Amino acid sequence: MKIVIAPDSWKESLSALEVASAIEQGFREIYPDAEYVKLPVADGGEGTVEAMVAATGGLPGSADGHRAAGRAG
Repeated sequence: MKIVIAPDSWKESLSALEVASAIEQGFREIYPDAEYVKLPVADGGEGTVEAMVAATGGLPGSADGHRAAGRAG
């Protein structure tokens, strides 16, 4: 059996990955032989970058942004 765990973060409490890990820990007590896939998600707010990095195996970074008129901002 494969179980996909795809939670959002719990605001000001746990990241999406921490929530997924807690859920997995509980499920493993009932289904120890299942295959678990943790897929943290976000709604665009707090924790979005962390969820994207975790889901893609990427690295966080930064870049300069520009306004629609082409000016830095």
